[in-house]
Amino acid sequence: MAEIVTFASNGNDASGYLALPDGGTGPGVIVVQEWWGLDSGIKEMADRLAVAGFVALAPDLYHGELAGHTEMDRAAELMNSMPPDRAGRDMSGAVDFLADHDATTGDGIGVVGFCMGGMLTFILAALRPDKVKAAVPFYGFPSGDSQPDYSKIEAAIQGHMAEHDDFFPPSAAMHLQEELTALGKDATITVHEGTGHAFMAPHNALGNTDLDLAAEIWPQVTAFLHDKLG
Repeated sequence: MAEIVTFASNGNDASGYLALPDGGTGPGVIVVQEWWGLDSGIKEMADRLAVAGFVALAPDLYHGELAGHTEMDRAAELMNSMPPDRAGRDMSGAVDFLADHDATTGDGIGVVGFCMGGMLTFILAALRPDKVKAAVPFYGFPSGDSQPDYSKIEAAIQGHMAEHDDFFPPSAAMHLQEELTALGKDATITVHEGTGHAFMAPHNALGNTDLDLAAEIWPQVTAFLHDKLG
């Protein structure tokens, strides 16, 4: 079962796509969108997590705005114009909503993010170490001035990056792995050989979707989340 829900966001309201497992209850996982917005691909990922037994919530960080999968300029415009402080409040509000939801069980909240959402996964883990106990960023991580204080992260991290990626270079991903390891974090970032950016995307907007690899990775993701969250 899935529905659009509204939740508090530091004095304002935000909304998101909530997918519940057939059993009715399960550990909570935040799903963070790509730069397209809260589109069919992100909703499908939330649905897949629900099938795997999780209560999945994908917050709408663009507040109703959406770019089509052929509108890369529009997607970039939406991403660049998204207020970072509002996104942080919305994601934090989503964490609280999910943690307090009657359907949510387990110990802590997980976060799974893709592209822009992969970058935001790290930021949310640093913003809410009190709740976020597992993080799975896909082909995205902070860089430049957008980097959080990684020392604050308490979550275990299982990252999946692309080998051929002009947006998030694999060399930078490995540098981040070294930084997290030096901080004593439980983090494993894998650069998957032969892959391009968005290799998990159901819509294949960039032509890089690798269905065989996606089928191999997804059970690793769900097993990791169940291990860390219950």
